[in-house]
Amino acid sequence: MSTIRQRIKVGIVGGTGYTGVELLRILCQHPNAELVAVTSRQEAGLPVDKMFPSLRGHVSLAFSDPEKSNLSECDVVFFATPNAVAMSQAAALVKQGVRVIDLSADFRIRDVAEWEQWYKAKHAAPELVAEAVYGLPELNRKLIRTARIVANPGCYPTAVQLGLMPLVESGAVDPDHLIADAKSGVSGAGRKAEVHTLFSEAADNFSAYGVAGHRHWPEIRQGLAQMAGHEVGLIFIPHLTPMIRGIHATLYARVSREADFQRLFEERYRDEPFVDVMPPGSQPDTRSVRAANLCRIAVHRPREKAGPGDTLVVLSVIDNLVKGAAGQAVQNMNIMFDLPESAGLTHVPVVP
Repeated sequence: MSTIRQRIKVGIVGGTGYTGVELLRILCQHPNAELVAVTSRQEAGLPVDKMFPSLRGHVSLAFSDPEKSNLSECDVVFFATPNAVAMSQAAALVKQGVRVIDLSADFRIRDVAEWEQWYKAKHAAPELVAEAVYGLPELNRKLIRTARIVANPGCYPTAVQLGLMPLVESGAVDPDHLIADAKSGVSGAGRKAEVHTLFSEAADNFSAYGVAGHRHWPEIRQGLAQMAGHEVGLIFIPHLTPMIRGIHATLYARVSREADFQRLFEERYRDEPFVDVMPPGSQPDTRSVRAANLCRIAVHRPREKAGPGDTLVVLSVIDNLVKGAAGQAVQNMNIMFDLPESAGLTHVPVVP
């Protein structure tokens, strides 16, 4: 007896960037997804596999002009666009019954005034901000299931929040003095021409940026506050590393209540399909999650003076384009359409 497989008609707005092509790579192999539209104003009419030969034989669509595409016929539309694009187009789709997953920052921050301060733009759809669900499955799975619009988390916020979640939820650390020292590969800056991401600038180099304040900071604090039930204090310093993809977050928290911290993490993430708590003493690296929808975490308590100190160090690694963007977006789609959460996301990490 054959089983009828649910088919989900999928559209992607902005399919020419790194997150766009990563969405295409994942969705073209998804057992329930049917790609029906991939838009790009600049590349309209160009076959997708001409721009991305890696998709040859897997994606037969051409890029279409968003004004002339059939997005309203989709069950779900992903926005893989720069900030301030989705907010002007999402409302019309939602009104037509299309569910929206936005990979930009347009709907992540609930305080619209704060969003406008950090992103230097007037928000075009504040009413949707109030409705949007923040798409970190490990935190908001129940809300994601029935959401009409999901704000996919940023890459740094994903690594940092997953790394700190068990500690903040349990109240076992001082919530006022959290530190996130995070490093990202160059693809985190997007597929656009900028001097600081040129090979001659980024290769054989390592640098911090956004030290005075980075726009992922309010997003991370918002999520941690939800976990803690109150405001938290956070120092977040991002760095650019000379690699293509991957995020490594080294997180510091001061112990305020003794606990078996390894067990705390293992129990919190026991049923999470895409969070891997490593054995004690492990040091996960970015290559161990390359091209996979995984966050690998290790918990350490380094020595201070004569014995174990009061500072916990959590190592959290993800692929910024997968668990930090496209993979997590597909994970959210699976939840929204009541599919197995791992559908289309069982890729083994790529080594080397």
